Amino acid sequence: MVESLFVNLSLVVLLAVAISFFMRILRQPLLVGYIITGIIVGPYALDFIGSNEVFGTFSSIGIALLLFMVGLNLNLSVIKDVGKVSLLTGLGQIIFTSIIGFFIAKAFGFSNIVSIYVAVALTFSSTIIIMKLLSDTKNLDSLHGKIAVGFLIVQDLVAIIALMAISSLSQGGDLSSLIIQTFLKGFLAVVFIFLFSYLFFRKMTHFVSRSQEFLFLFSMGWCLALASVFFLLGFSIEVGALIAGVTLSMYPYHYEISSKMRPLRDFFIVLFFITLGSQMVFGDIAMYIWPIVVFSAFILIGNPLIVMIIMGLMGYTKRTGFFAGLAVAQISEFSLIMIALGINVGHLSSDILSMVTVIGLITIAGSTYLILYANQIYSFISRYLSIFERKEIRMKAKIKREYDTILFGYNRVGFNMLNSFNRIKRKYLVVDFNPDTISMLSRFRIPCVYGDGQDTYFLSELALDKIKILVSTIPDFQTNKVILSETRKVNKNAVVILRADDVRDAKELYRHGATYVLTPYFLGGEYVSKMIADFKVNGDLYKRERERHFKIMENVEKRDRKNSQFM
Repeated sequence: MVESLFVNLSLVVLLAVAISFFMRILRQPLLVGYIITGIIVGPYALDFIGSNEVFGTFSSIGIALLLFMVGLNLNLSVIKDVGKVSLLTGLGQIIFTSIIGFFIAKAFGFSNIVSIYVAVALTFSSTIIIMKLLSDTKNLDSLHGKIAVGFLIVQDLVAIIALMAISSLSQGGDLSSLIIQTFLKGFLAVVFIFLFSYLFFRKMTHFVSRSQEFLFLFSMGWCLALASVFFLLGFSIEVGALIAGVTLSMYPYHYEISSKMRPLRDFFIVLFFITLGSQMVFGDIAMYIWPIVVFSAFILIGNPLIVMIIMGLMGYTKRTGFFAGLAVAQISEFSLIMIALGINVGHLSSDILSMVTVIGLITIAGSTYLILYANQIYSFISRYLSIFERKEIRMKAKIKREYDTILFGYNRVGFNMLNSFNRIKRKYLVVDFNPDTISMLSRFRIPCVYGDGQDTYFLSELALDKIKILVSTIPDFQTNKVILSETRKVNKNAVVILRADDVRDAKELYRHGATYVLTPYFLGGEYVSKMIADFKVNGDLYKRERERHFKIMENVEKRDRKNSQFM
């Protein structure tokens, strides 16, 4: 029995490796390959898994570890960093997607309970996949990247509440009383756990972290313990695991815990999605063809449109809204988990899981290509997206021409640039596409204008032919390339300093006429190397440099505190 299970597990994993190889070639998330593997090893093909309870147990561990990791990396400060837009966009997208999704489901003849499940499940987008794609495209620190991560965190928080509610429904009884009992019981449990972790973990984590092996064992034990406690309280193990991760995320060792847990999580989550694929029921899929097509189109097109409308009303450019909107053009692991829980409590049939899984495959694959080729798609359709941008966002009045220096992007690097402009007596203009930043700069009477560096119409309104210096601290390569191209068309002699985050982009900008390219990582290492060569072992010189650096950081912190008053 044990040997047979081992052989089956080995064959399943090897098949997953082979299919994932092709997913990598097609630049698709490996999650798609795992589900396809499950379909192949399921009862309709090789039937390696069948009704084996061991694979089901493995998949449950995988989901618990996945949600533990989500909680461990749940950084609520991201929402604060991008202001109110993440919260309003996240909640607005959830509300409108749920309402529209519910009526679409009802139009196809689904019952109320099925329509609610499907509508809510389709509101959640994959934080893991989007974080990976934003990282791959180097947009994680961009404005739209931060906003996207912010409203994905909002979605995760709503998902926690939804999972808790579904877990309580398995007990039967009146729905309203169950909801009240669920939230009361859940609230008390969460408060007790957070108080316990606050009182005891602050002293324990330092002791535990002395041994990496013990830190891993402690984290794993805490995850499984809370998952079991919440299961005994009538909730799902997933909710307990997620809260276990959130409690540990408040401590400085959560990065080490995350790195230690990730390989184990990755293995078990592979088995979860393989098991999920094996549970798909294809006999009834034919009757869901049109719902699959309509729901997939709604998620791929409708969800981004909802985000663009909300962000446009809040004063963001069409470009920021478009790029942020692509983050919700797929469904997430939470969507599949929610439907699976609905089946466990008897509210849904397995064919609904199959329908939602197919929607997940289509939307995950489609959104991946949308994000990877977002710049090309945007340049092709940007002229049609102006409807999503408030008219007052565009400059109606002529920009004042009393400047000879332009700074694109008021971030930490840009803050230091302004100090340099003031020292050399330059008349400057700051360009930024974050309306909160422009509002703050205006209050401090800093010359500024709201605009998008990729908008050639906007660039034509600037005095690019008259400027002496142009600096862009924007990390996006395509934006800097457009700024450089438009500047060189009318001004061959201006000093153009741009930012690039890797050598390949820097060399490309140099080839197109950049005067200098700022590469932060290279310059940081170069500066430290020069400092070591100059200072050698002179402690006084290092101390002097440290004090100068500390003063700069204090100025930046003061700036950030002032900014937060206007966000």
